Amino acid sequence: MVYLLPRFYDLEHGEILVDGENINAYKLNDLRGNMGIVNQESILFNDTIFNNIAFGLDNISIADVENAAKIANAHDFIMQMQDGYQTNVGDRGGRLSGGQRQRISIARAILKNPPILILDEATSALDTESERLVQDAITNLMKNRTTLVVAHRLSTIKHADEIIVMQQGEIIERGTHLQLLDKGGVYKKLYELQAFV
Repeated sequence: MVYLLPRFYDLEHGEILVDGENINAYKLNDLRGNMGIVNQESILFNDTIFNNIAFGLDNISIADVENAAKIANAHDFIMQMQDGYQTNVGDRGGRLSGGQRQRISIARAILKNPPILILDEATSALDTESERLVQDAITNLMKNRTTLVVAHRLSTIKHADEIIVMQQGEIIERGTHLQLLDKGGVYKKLYELQAFV
């Protein structure tokens, strides 16, 4: 459903507003230009780390890219590579681990600095250590912007202003983390199950 916002799919009913305007009133490039998307599957190109982070942006300095990588908790592992930021990541980022690919994608979103951010299961395919590093990077990325987060791991959304619980395409609960725990519904059950894992 979050992919309705950048108009990857068009609505059949209702409307979505951004700053009070229907999203169809915006030029598609302008609408998407104000969004950053970090998916479960990081999209990397067979190119250098620098070019993957700076993708789609003009006149980007190495200092800008390094700063974004530091915020994304990626700078240290990049500097340990033989060619640093000029290291080629291979086809689809195949020379990097899942956590490293994800942090490169987050660095790209940080560098773009969009006012709207969509995170779609950004930590779901990661091991515990990678998840912690990526989660810290996501927390840095979410500051001072509207962020939509799709997550099954509730640690990702615990501090959200509003959490919407969906089941079979329907909203069944909404509120803050504490409000939803107090309700004792589906969210609380999911939270308790994950607390034991």
